[in-house]
Amino acid sequence: MTHKKIIVFSLFLIFNLSCFVGFSSEIIPNPDSRIFTIGEFILSNKTKINYSDNFKISGDFLKDFLKIESKLDKYSNQINFLNKDINNEEGYILEILEKNINIYSKTNKGAFYAVQTLRQLLPFQLENDKSIVKEFKVPCQIIKDSPKFKYRGMHLDVSRHMFSVDFIKKYIDALAMLKFNTFHWHLTEDQGWRIEIKKYPKLNTIGSYRDSTLVGHYTDKPIRYDKKKYGGYYSQKEVKDIVAFAKSREVLIIPEIEMPGHAQAAIASYPFLSCEQKQIGVASTWGVFKDIYCTRESTFTFLEDVIDEVMDLFPGKYIHIGGDEAPKNRWKKCNDCQNLIKSEKLKDEHELQSYFITRMEKYINSNGKKIIGWDEILDGGLAPNATVMSWRGESGGIKAAQMGHEVIMSPNANLYFDHYQSKKEGEPIAIGGFTPIEEVYNYNPIPKELDENDKKYIIGAQANVWTEYMNTSDHVEYMVFPRILALSEVLWSSNRTNFIEFKSRAKKYFKRLDKLDVNYSNHLEKEETK
Repeated sequence: MTHKKIIVFSLFLIFNLSCFVGFSSEIIPNPDSRIFTIGEFILSNKTKINYSDNFKISGDFLKDFLKIESKLDKYSNQINFLNKDINNEEGYILEILEKNINIYSKTNKGAFYAVQTLRQLLPFQLENDKSIVKEFKVPCQIIKDSPKFKYRGMHLDVSRHMFSVDFIKKYIDALAMLKFNTFHWHLTEDQGWRIEIKKYPKLNTIGSYRDSTLVGHYTDKPIRYDKKKYGGYYSQKEVKDIVAFAKSREVLIIPEIEMPGHAQAAIASYPFLSCEQKQIGVASTWGVFKDIYCTRESTFTFLEDVIDEVMDLFPGKYIHIGGDEAPKNRWKKCNDCQNLIKSEKLKDEHELQSYFITRMEKYINSNGKKIIGWDEILDGGLAPNATVMSWRGESGGIKAAQMGHEVIMSPNANLYFDHYQSKKEGEPIAIGGFTPIEEVYNYNPIPKELDENDKKYIIGAQANVWTEYMNTSDHVEYMVFPRILALSEVLWSSNRTNFIEFKSRAKKYFKRLDKLDVNYSNHLEKEETK
């Protein structure tokens, strides 16, 4: 085909695509390759969806999304889920022909992501629409796609503020739509213990509730409190329900049980867990607190019992054990901790924390699981099989990768979605910082300091949503969207374009978010930079 003919053909396609009612051209994250061909597939109630048990999750999702219920003797066309040996288990080929849509993938994961792409090619009106599909045209095309990183995560803190089961599912649904595969569920903190542990009921009768909550910002003077009891927890039945829902969206949930710091809610429930063994309350303000888990045998017994119940609830391979912001003041004055330092021939309290983490890792590893910890677990020596989540910048991740450990990048300057995203007046209160969507989009999880051999240890990245200043689900959504759109492209797309082009797609995507009743912020009209 000559250059002139290519131009004419392209203009023909553009003109015809613009005529399709409800046609959607924006895909986020951007696929590896997309080639348009002549013709269109007409999706209707006469479309048959064919899939084997291997693709049941994906096929069921598509059937439910399209609300195709009719059983006919004769169908006009078909959507087929077909097995193909693709190198990446999350990769897929989406082939849209006039009479067939063929989804090729090696696993259900790949097929599921193909369905999410197909979903974005359909009219946004289908989102949350209970009506049965009538007729829509989808331009013929071939999309080949696979993820850049194997770990694509989003976090949510439910300890500072708690959110309903329905919202947790809505959050997971949004992650799946954007091809995230991991939900990091932050379940325990100083301000509240949010998971039912049957062996230790006081964690829920006492530790899940605080007597008061800070009003305004932490830096306000004088500090004010609302003097209202606040709290709650997820029952094990609810956790199982959420885990099953996440599985139906190909999302792995990683539970976080904080240790040795951020333990005040647990200590308020069972004072024997602390060095001073005094009764304290669940924290009503934000920050870092001196009361952390003591290193007595009784503490390890408690934590092993808790982890046993947590592991039974979460089938994934990871347990996040925190490890961050653990002041050593109490350990320095504690006879039990000092005696353990001597008996184990440890150098100091930092090595005692390493002992603590390594001991818990051995127990978790013995049950067929792996640990993830914040980058403070590097202090005093890194546990042998730990994965490091680098939040204090990238230096911890760089160090861990050079040591041969898997790393998840989550630097607070780039990927903390509790930061302000705009400098405009009227923004809701945030913890501080400034992380606009453009900065998220331009982030590269692989540091330049790493050589080629060490780069392979960077398995992905994650954005964190700390909820000190987010007491409603609407506020969470406002802080997450649309920055999550940018991160999805960072983690998935090898074909990342530029921010201006992405911004154009994101604006169109807002119609889909509207239909999904997502409370996004919109600062795309006038970009702000640091």
